Amino acid sequence: MADRVLVIGSGGREHALAWKLAQSPHVKQVFVAPGNAGTANSGKISNSAVLVSNHTIVTQFCKDHNIGLVVVGQETLLAAGIVDDLQAAGVRCFGPSAKAAQLASNTSLSKAFLDRHGIPTARWKAFTNPQEACRFIISTDFPARVVRARGPAARKEVTIAASKEEACKAVQEIMQDRMFGEIVVIEELLQGEELSCLCFTDGVTVASMPLAQAHKRLLDGDQGPNTEGMGAYCPVPQVQHSSLKINDAILQHVIDSLRQEGAAYVGVLQMGLMLTKDGVKILNFKCQFGDPQCQVILPLLKNDFYEVIQAAIDGKLCSFMPAWSENSTAVCVVMASLGYPGDYDKGMEVTGLLQAKELGLQVFHAGTTLKDGRVVTSGGRVLSITAVKEDLITALGEANRGAAAIRFKGATYRRDIGHRGIRLLKQSLGLIYKERCVEAVTSDVLFYQLKRSIVSRTRSGSHSEVRGFAGFFDLKASGYDDPILVSQTKGLGPKLQIAQACKRHDTIGQDLVALCVNDILAQGAEPLFFLIYFSCGKLDVKVTEAIKEGIADACRNAGCAFLGREIAEVTSMYSSGEYDLAGFVVGAVERGQMLLGLQQADEEDVFIGLASSGIHGRAFTIIRKILLMSSLHYSSPAPGSCGDKTLGDVLLTPAKLYSPSLLPVLRSGHVKSFVFIAEEGLLEGISRILPDHVSAVLDALTWKMPEIFCWLYKEGNLSEKEMAQTFNCGIGAVLVVQKELAQHVLRDVQRHEEAWLIGKVVPPCHTGSHIKVENLLEALQLSSPQHLLNNTVVESQQQPRKNKVKVAVLVSGTGTNLAALINYTKEPGSCAQVVLVISSKSGVEELRNAARAGIPTRVIDHKLYGSRSEFDSTIDRVLEEFAVELICLSGFMRILSSPFLRKWKGKILNASPSLFPPVKAGNAHQHSLPTGFKVTGCAVHFVLEESCPKAVIYQEPVSVKADDTEEMLSERVKEAECRAFPIALQLVASGAVQLGADGKTCWKQERQSPCLQEEKNDCISSLVMPEPQENDVV
Repeated sequence: MADRVLVIGSGGREHALAWKLAQSPHVKQVFVAPGNAGTANSGKISNSAVLVSNHTIVTQFCKDHNIGLVVVGQETLLAAGIVDDLQAAGVRCFGPSAKAAQLASNTSLSKAFLDRHGIPTARWKAFTNPQEACRFIISTDFPARVVRARGPAARKEVTIAASKEEACKAVQEIMQDRMFGEIVVIEELLQGEELSCLCFTDGVTVASMPLAQAHKRLLDGDQGPNTEGMGAYCPVPQVQHSSLKINDAILQHVIDSLRQEGAAYVGVLQMGLMLTKDGVKILNFKCQFGDPQCQVILPLLKNDFYEVIQAAIDGKLCSFMPAWSENSTAVCVVMASLGYPGDYDKGMEVTGLLQAKELGLQVFHAGTTLKDGRVVTSGGRVLSITAVKEDLITALGEANRGAAAIRFKGATYRRDIGHRGIRLLKQSLGLIYKERCVEAVTSDVLFYQLKRSIVSRTRSGSHSEVRGFAGFFDLKASGYDDPILVSQTKGLGPKLQIAQACKRHDTIGQDLVALCVNDILAQGAEPLFFLIYFSCGKLDVKVTEAIKEGIADACRNAGCAFLGREIAEVTSMYSSGEYDLAGFVVGAVERGQMLLGLQQADEEDVFIGLASSGIHGRAFTIIRKILLMSSLHYSSPAPGSCGDKTLGDVLLTPAKLYSPSLLPVLRSGHVKSFVFIAEEGLLEGISRILPDHVSAVLDALTWKMPEIFCWLYKEGNLSEKEMAQTFNCGIGAVLVVQKELAQHVLRDVQRHEEAWLIGKVVPPCHTGSHIKVENLLEALQLSSPQHLLNNTVVESQQQPRKNKVKVAVLVSGTGTNLAALINYTKEPGSCAQVVLVISSKSGVEELRNAARAGIPTRVIDHKLYGSRSEFDSTIDRVLEEFAVELICLSGFMRILSSPFLRKWKGKILNASPSLFPPVKAGNAHQHSLPTGFKVTGCAVHFVLEESCPKAVIYQEPVSVKADDTEEMLSERVKEAECRAFPIALQLVASGAVQLGADGKTCWKQERQSPCLQEEKNDCISSLVMPEPQENDVV
């Protein structure tokens, strides 16, 4: 059934949102409130006069008109909490919460957020006194010439001054009558190219959009005053290839950090970026599409916009990633009223709209209205003319033709939108050429010794000069008569980010060679030579040498020549310590031996599985999300390793090189097909060699499952199907052979590799999956250390995943952890569910937050009860009513009675603002500062009748800085609590941690190896101070 959608706003952005939504078959009608002349009775689109500033009225309108989705364009309404209020009333709404929207609405808050999380931005400082602000401007050793303020109705004032004197004048004018607020932020004026980086997000997954660039100055040549935007183009050609990197390095960091702070962001996030000589820096945020960026990005979206929005709201964006037109460029030209951005006339008739439409252009209305059936101007920016063509120059020309066809008195527009893209592309090419010249000597030094060690051992036919621009390979010298060349190129994706986080670079080169060489092996090809492309922010000799040594070793093992390399030091694209790596291999196979892939699997054929060395390919995207909710880090001991390997070591294990051992087997004529399972999971990998007319059955008990997969299964709360779709589950490659030859081929393979008969080809299955993996759950359970140690028998029937533990949160209005707990329980893999919030006071913010999240609330006022036990008994009855299993205390200011604590022993969790403090009462930070402690922090612990330092579940240390005040330290500890409490809750809810009979924290053996359990306990003992604070007063 088709939905009615409400779009809130009146600008060109809102017209573009409505236009794109109306294209969806899922959308019956689009209301725009208040809208403009372009959204008035245009097909599915019509205007509404609903008063959008009154959230109650909007809610009633949605219910009266059966609105299935609300999309908020106006940022002021997002900051005012319209999404929170609509969702609390049961209306689906797309956009961030008021708390998350502060990232855009509160400049000083967003700047502090960036600093707190180490995200690069301009230097800045906030002031409430104009004299202090001016002293700062004059005294700084950097150009402090950007003045930002905010005033009534969330109006923003930004001044980019030509000098420090002009900046001081702007401060005085802004703060003289306080019309733009009580706070002014002074920023460093950055030099470089400004870009807009946008994404869809569901709070966890980030789906980046193509980069766009807006032109802010009013007149051609970037002259005239600053405006909200006179045009834009998308994509930006000189950095188009780096869009994914910016997404991973910055957008994901921002979204993850917001979620950690209890402000999960759902919606569209736009960042203003500046490409400076020191790297990428963040300028600002918008909590919706920018205008005019929206008008050039949405026309390039290939997916159904409505479906993308629904996936984001439902937290399923990872399964519905948007796609974008790859060979098209969009240019938008904004037409403005005479006098804009200052005072301007209204009521000017607009003509030529039909002519522009006939040119194949899309005209988005902004400052227009209907008067006596005519379109007239009503705002500063009047129209946005968007052209989508095959290249930037053509699109710019068409957009300008459209602007010229439209007329109204005093029309002002730029004719050079997009010219910067062409100029910057030329500059970018020149910069890279210059950088390559500068680093050529360095790269030659790095490769010279490496080359000497390689050349003497490369295969016959290879020729390469250290200072040459090309490598040569003589096929005849390699012994081929009639060869077919086979090539492949690969990158490492998210695995590179893990390597950089672990500062472990020695395995990356080996991995790259293995991925490339194993892929061409599927065609029976022998690798001949290998080349790489390496780009970085700043060349690090040790890092580069470690990578190249790994590549050289892998090439020797694969029997191919390491023939060439290209290094680019691109400071504008990468931060220091960041790099990207791509490999390229060329192999050969005699024409008569190229049989693999041409034969098809038949019924009764057998699968031979080869052991994998670990995890590869797209699985690392899922692993990073699992680690967000895990108590382990990359430096933690790997599950089941007893401390001899870290989790990072296991994850960075390179793929096996199958070429030397398998090539003779593949060329024997006994193998029908071969597939290397790297980029995809087990199911998709096998599907690549399985014809449509047959199916496959695998038995997971026939091969050895590495322990890491059991840990991922449990920690990620994944299903068996998700495991088989995402991971290789211990199978690195698969051969298809005839049943009669299976044992013979298996023996040949087992001379060099660990391998098993893992399944067979069967008649087609017309119901369910094309490929079935039997006994996967049992194999995962058997791979865990506990089952290996005790040799227990696993039940064969499939077990459902564990139900989420029901949690109640007790509050009194002073806590800060509720939002973090609620957001955590909505994460994939969470083992807990908040089913109830109880407050001892009415009207507190936590009750509103819970209601917005759809969580039942109860107010139990202690003043209405004659005794503490009567008060506690009432709480207990409500907890039983909701079948609560665990209790979290978040700023709960009542002392719980002994009977209550005994009944709920081991089921009540609390966060204390210390590790523990050496005092029983008072402010922990007050005692930390004068004593000279270098570290404080917080601890989440079980609440007992008597304090016990061994009841700690999880601790989060916080460094004490030399210039810390009590308030500053307290704020950082609160942030640490928001990170620590969800982790501790997950540990208890998952069963990894419980309270022992002796009142001490106990790590369950089935979750931890003995060595890891002992190390965890030792860690807790060393961190906890002798006496915790009174644990039942929180």
